[in-house]
Amino acid sequence: MTNRCTLAQLRDMTPEQVDTLPIGQLAALLEDAADAKALAKHLDDILHASLVRRYAGPAAAMRREQGKDTGRVTLAEDGYVIRADLPKKVEWDDDKLAEAEATLAAMGEPVREYIRVKRIVMEGAFEKWPTSLRAIFTPARTVGAGRPTFTVERAKKEAA
Repeated sequence: MTNRCTLAQLRDMTPEQVDTLPIGQLAALLEDAADAKALAKHLDDILHASLVRRYAGPAAAMRREQGKDTGRVTLAEDGYVIRADLPKKVEWDDDKLAEAEATLAAMGEPVREYIRVKRIVMEGAFEKWPTSLRAIFTPARTVGAGRPTFTVERAKKEAA
C-alpha cells in the first residue's frame, strides 16, 4: 500500500494542499495526467473516426442537396440530433496576392479596402541583425511572456 496521491484525490484538493505535496508526488501526478490526456485523445480519436464513418456520407449528401460543399448540416437518429460541420478552409497564395495588389494599385483602387497585410518579423532573424538595423524596428516591437512551463523528472544518480 502507498500514500501516493491520485488524480481523483487531486481533483478535490485545495491549491494550498497541492502546494504542500512532495515533489515526488507532483512528478507522479504529472505522469498520471499525461497518461490520462493520451488515453482521452486516443478515445476521442476512436469516437471521431466512428462518427466520420457513420455520418460523413449522409452529411455530404445533405450538403449536395443544399447546393454547398462545406458548412453545417443537421441529421437526426433515434431521438438524437447530429450536427455535422465541415468548415471551409481557405488558403491564399502570397505571391499571387502581391500581383493582385499591384494590379489594384495600378488601377488606382484603394488596396487596403481589399487586402489586409500582416507584416511579420522573424524573431530569430531580428536577434541576429546589427544594432543599427534593429533600432529601426524596435519601436514596433513589444515583448511579452507566455505561459510558464515546468518539467519534473527524477535526478540521475551519479556513479559512485
